[in-house]
Amino acid sequence: MKKSMKLISIMVLFVLILTAFIGCAGQEQSETSVGSGENKITDVVVIGSGGAGLAAAIEAKDAGKEVIVVEKMPIIGGNTLRATGGLNAADTSVQAALGIEDSVESHYADTMKGGYEKNNPELVEVLTEQAADAIEWLINLGADLNDVGRMAGASQDRSHRPTGGAAVGPHLVQVLKESAEERGIEILTETTALEILAEDGVITGIIAKDKNNDEFTIEAKAVIVATGGFGANATMVTEYDSALDGFGTTNHSGATGDGITMSVAVGADLVDMVEIQTHPTVVPSNGYMITEAVRGNGAILINRDGQRFVNELETRDVVSEATLEQTGQTAFLFFDEGIKESLSAIEGYIRQGLTTEADSIEELAEALDMDAATLMATIEGYNSFVEDGEDRDFGRGDMPRALKTSKFYVIEVGPAVHHTMGGLKIDTRGQVLNSDGNVITGLYAAGEVTGGIHGGNRLGGNALTDLIVFGRLAGQSAGTDL
Repeated sequence: MKKSMKLISIMVLFVLILTAFIGCAGQEQSETSVGSGENKITDVVVIGSGGAGLAAAIEAKDAGKEVIVVEKMPIIGGNTLRATGGLNAADTSVQAALGIEDSVESHYADTMKGGYEKNNPELVEVLTEQAADAIEWLINLGADLNDVGRMAGASQDRSHRPTGGAAVGPHLVQVLKESAEERGIEILTETTALEILAEDGVITGIIAKDKNNDEFTIEAKAVIVATGGFGANATMVTEYDSALDGFGTTNHSGATGDGITMSVAVGADLVDMVEIQTHPTVVPSNGYMITEAVRGNGAILINRDGQRFVNELETRDVVSEATLEQTGQTAFLFFDEGIKESLSAIEGYIRQGLTTEADSIEELAEALDMDAATLMATIEGYNSFVEDGEDRDFGRGDMPRALKTSKFYVIEVGPAVHHTMGGLKIDTRGQVLNSDGNVITGLYAAGEVTGGIHGGNRLGGNALTDLIVFGRLAGQSAGTDL
């Protein structure tokens, strides 16, 4: 991994779009407001307003507790806003309606295999057994999860997303935000948690500051840490994996590991901190992540010689490493009009000018300064594998469609830091543990701030499952323990 692979991490256009989408909606409801610096008292305080934090807040509120959510960024959503692929779950009502046969056992096996068996089996059991219920819960809140596709490392189609394959993250944030506001949950933006308070080993609240740097205290009987990972903290990333020095990130700028640091200060233990995942399909020029669902719907990866070089549905670490071995340390994601029509998220990539397109493969090869005969042979060979049902080059198991419908498209992609699998050690109720393996009374955590669930590599689609399943658990546990 070389310094030349540095990717620009600030997704300017993406953030502007999401700010307009989420930020404006937030201004319509009085429950979402900027922190005022006044001391507060509540039952539960949630640090972070991504999918895990909002799910936790809703469940704690439904358990009859008063809840305050603090968010250091100007808009809510965190990295959940950037999720596009889907939410993995097996044996769901949506799969049944689509005639998809799947099982919790298969989801469990795929997750453990994808994580190189480094995962905590008990946490993976909870993740996979409660995933289908998480889907139903979201649907009951108003979510559209009626499209199901396949992400890398999955043996079945189990990644749930909105109709037509639209981006799932912004949709879920909006649904969860509206549900939180309907319940009167107070959400304070531009409010940074500075310290978790404890007396005699029992959590008593937090110290926070508002946008004017005025500090204040929120007294609470429980604190739920849902601050996300540390993928945007380059110093912290390279502390645990020096090989990632110089890499860009797909994370939003607030993913700096604050929740980990604050929790360690009150005795929390950590697990799997060296396990940091790169995502293989990130646009080098601007750090924009291309959803794995494009490959799941049939796209292939080619190098500058116009040849495939990897099973496109291998785990993210394998595809990233294979890409770095190619000339230029990037590759081209190749797809046709049929794949574009199957996944509405692609329309956004085209609008943003991320694609190179042509009416024929020969014209596309010319635009890429690539040998047309080689590229033609690659596509024809792959299409023959689709027809025969066997990828004789790389053993790709799922090839849903041939690449033969004009137009043809490519997006140049390469790896960037994407997900930090390590974090706070938790039990199956979302309670944070100390170095002796004992529960820290009143401290809970959910989402990417935790470790142990994904092991050595996270499967695409399991992050949102993690956020919702363990976010709900943390909220339920805090609600029943008080």
